[in-house]
Amino acid sequence: MTPKTKIGIVGCGNISGTYLKVAKTFDILEVVACADVIPELAQAKAAEYGVPKACSPDELLADPEIEIVVNLTPPAAHAGIALQALQAGKSVYNEKPLAIEREDAQRMLQLAEQKGLRVGCAPDTFMGAGLQTCRKLIDEGAIGRPIAATAFMLSRGPEPWHPNPEFFYQRGGGPMFDMGPYYLTALVTLLGPVKRVSGATQMTFPQRVIGSGPKKGNPIPVEIPTHIVGLLEFAAGALGTIITSFDVWAHQLPRIELYGTDGTLSVPDPNTFGGPVKLWRPEKREWQEVPLLPLPAENSRSLGVADMAYAMRSGRPHRANGALAYHVLDLMHTIHDAAREGRHIDVSSTCERPAPLSIESLTN
Repeated sequence: MTPKTKIGIVGCGNISGTYLKVAKTFDILEVVACADVIPELAQAKAAEYGVPKACSPDELLADPEIEIVVNLTPPAAHAGIALQALQAGKSVYNEKPLAIEREDAQRMLQLAEQKGLRVGCAPDTFMGAGLQTCRKLIDEGAIGRPIAATAFMLSRGPEPWHPNPEFFYQRGGGPMFDMGPYYLTALVTLLGPVKRVSGATQMTFPQRVIGSGPKKGNPIPVEIPTHIVGLLEFAAGALGTIITSFDVWAHQLPRIELYGTDGTLSVPDPNTFGGPVKLWRPEKREWQEVPLLPLPAENSRSLGVADMAYAMRSGRPHRANGALAYHVLDLMHTIHDAAREGRHIDVSSTCERPAPLSIESLTN
């Protein structure tokens, strides 16, 4: 039997509950501590999910038992906590994005390499049944040679429902940095890395108003673009269009579609692990739903952590890895850079497509 990997969770906000619940379903993972700068949050999560220790982030990072720090802090704290964890000799798995600034992310990856440690990063939704089914179809040639892709994440923004939405409108926030990682990670894992981008952005409303919770009615100054259009040139030859927006009331656009020489693939919501997956081919001339592979289809956040833990034991690469997450971070920044500078920009980073996932991968 593979020995358990002891993990500690830093950041006990809303998303931590899903990680704590799902982590228990993987034999490789054992959550031994959770921490937050607000002690009451850590204590509440520990009590709710049966975690043995609630503590401060510094205490968690000093715990010699912990091999992986799962970093669920707000984006502005991702780099700081991750670098501290790596300095303490622990591998780290960040919530998305990997960091706000490229330079911090580079330091993180360099330090991990120096110390022989791992860096992982959400999203791990591309490992779910929906996107893995799409990956299999593409690799088998179901749509022929991929020639183009479209991706749309359009909403009115999180302030009507989120109790603390201010960070969504500060540097490191906005629709691209908040939701773009799901869409770009899906595209890169399906089509490979991107070699060149261009972009256009705008800030439609200079101020937002919180719509719920104790801060209801408070204004939010908007500091970043809230409607972003990116053109992606993939190294393998396909062209992609991505639009992310917090300025749209309603739409009827697909989330992701891939267009090939022999058909079209409708890709499910990349913020989920399931389907539906639909394929259109000229001989059928109608959309057909494709059965999903026997992989996680429900909300399975922690799947990437479990895969990383198994990879650490066996020495293989893990899928939701730092190089992939850095390429996605680089793409988001480069789209904004291209919009600001009014030109195409070659992307300086690249990555490998992660290996397809199988049930066997979840046990070794």
